[in-house]
Amino acid sequence: MSEVLAVIPARGGSKGIPRKNLALLFDHPILAYAAAAAQQAELVTRVVCTTDDKEIAAMAVQYGVEVPFLRSPELAQDQTLDLPVFQDTLQWLAENENYRPDIVVQLRPTSPIRFPGQVDHAVRMLLINPEASAVRTVCLAPNNPFKMWRIVAEPEGKNPVMEPFATVTGIAEPYNHPHQGLPQVWWQTGTIDGTRPDIIVNGSMTGPKIVPLRMEARYAIDIDTPLSLQVAELVMQDLNCIRP
Repeated sequence: MSEVLAVIPARGGSKGIPRKNLALLFDHPILAYAAAAAQQAELVTRVVCTTDDKEIAAMAVQYGVEVPFLRSPELAQDQTLDLPVFQDTLQWLAENENYRPDIVVQLRPTSPIRFPGQVDHAVRMLLINPEASAVRTVCLAPNNPFKMWRIVAEPEGKNPVMEPFATVTGIAEPYNHPHQGLPQVWWQTGTIDGTRPDIIVNGSMTGPKIVPLRMEARYAIDIDTPLSLQVAELVMQDLNCIRP
């Protein structure tokens, strides 16, 4: 049986919602929804939380998640990337417990809407596709980048001008083209990310071959502001998603 590690990243600092990972959603902190999704998955064999915050660590333990160590403050800044955090987690587990998983699944607390079997589906996609380096949940992009622009600064005294953000082979002006005739574009939702540990150790959160796990855009909630927290409550009101 493969060893599958679910990691819940939950640092203490945040700006949109102070101490965001402890924000309540239907009387439970949002990190509890990530914990419940990991615990519901049959293929996940271990669940840990990486945090720099003692209160978050205690809350994670309360919901049945291991917190084997506290993350250093240097790895809990606003601009900290996922990669060094996950490298730090894997290194600590290897050096202190001789623990080396086969697959790592990231479950962000800020994306609380997950459905029964969804995490297992992501893991199976890696198990049955040995050439795949990662799996990510995606949905159809709410806005097509072929109709987006860059504003380019002109010399002083002149108005700025716009240039297309992206081009399409065979279509001269995609920004003037009907949506139906443009390529479909998918947006990564951050709901579930699965990766092979050697990919992370070697310097990437995904590697070169990422397989898509499609989901509906209406469930791709990213909690970053009080309004997005209210939206999550409205969407989840009568939804049969995983709950603590």
